[in-house]
Amino acid sequence: MSAKRTVVVLFGGQSDEHEVSLVSAHAVMSGLNPERYTVLPVGITREGRWIVGPGAHAALVAAADQARLPTSFVPAGAGSPASATDILALPARPDGQRLPTASHLLPAEVDVVFPVLHGPMGEDGSVQGLLELAGVPYVGCGVAASAVGMDKALMKAAFAAAGLPVLPWLLVRRSELQANEAAVCERVEAALRYPVFVKPANMGSSVGVGKAKDRAGLRAAFAEAARYDRRIVVEQGILAREIEISVLGNEAPEASVPGEVVPSGEWYDYAAKYLDGASQILIPAPIDAHLAERVRDLAIRAFLAIDGAGLARVDFLLDKETGELWLNEVNTMPGFTPISMYAKMWAASGLDYPALLDRLIELALERKQSV
Repeated sequence: MSAKRTVVVLFGGQSDEHEVSLVSAHAVMSGLNPERYTVLPVGITREGRWIVGPGAHAALVAAADQARLPTSFVPAGAGSPASATDILALPARPDGQRLPTASHLLPAEVDVVFPVLHGPMGEDGSVQGLLELAGVPYVGCGVAASAVGMDKALMKAAFAAAGLPVLPWLLVRRSELQANEAAVCERVEAALRYPVFVKPANMGSSVGVGKAKDRAGLRAAFAEAARYDRRIVVEQGILAREIEISVLGNEAPEASVPGEVVPSGEWYDYAAKYLDGASQILIPAPIDAHLAERVRDLAIRAFLAIDGAGLARVDFLLDKETGELWLNEVNTMPGFTPISMYAKMWAASGLDYPALLDRLIELALERKQSV
């Protein structure tokens, strides 16, 4: 590469995974080789303001919910919050809302955008659509794959259409619960057995997810999930090992060695993922070679089923009682620190963190040229 590339690292966002994004973005900005890249930090506040400059990350960290940040997290020190500039300075509509456009929100002379955004309003195709309109290459999945990968109901339907193994599940709408919660509970109990997992259709990092072992637990889990989405997925619970694998590529994706998560609690909730530091990560996963190859094959098929691009982490459930392997979900922008599962599985496969970032940027540019 003859000249430095300018990379916008986009982080924060309006979802309940805002703090997770801040941790991932810090790692990405620290991991990009300064001899190869000029990094432009761009943060999105919880209120939807876009700010740019060396202090953008510090500004968002200062305003974040500190209880949702890992205790070991040390924010970037490249600039003070005062050095961040508001770039959403546009005429307001009569109702006070601003009308951003891609040309207003992105600094000039950008080579590629790395959208380190997790959850709705960032990982769900919304920002990807904005970047498509701007004509700017970006890391990760496109609009359709991001939207399907965010929506657990659409994702499971896509998996089923591709003949991939998924556990029994139901879609419940918040309006149905408001109209007749008892009837919804009866429908769940007729189709599934306890325990069940109840999840907002559009959310990640286990935000809003609950495990129900009886009717009372189901009602409580519905109430929690309904805080985050009007569409709720109810999945059959099993006694399972959690197997994960990383996928990288565009038209010919590759899969890493698989890993296994041993959660510190009863299941892998937000605290177990980000806060208590007590969960175990086993890489490579202690499974036999035949099963590892099946995980790789299914992960690539799942990635292609949603038309993935760039990267994804694919999660499986391995039934401890029957040995059956079930596809759980695809995460199109997984946690992205050097100690996150996605990066660690590639490191164990021979691709270290800086090289992984290089490869993702090359894939983004490659995808833009092929459109």
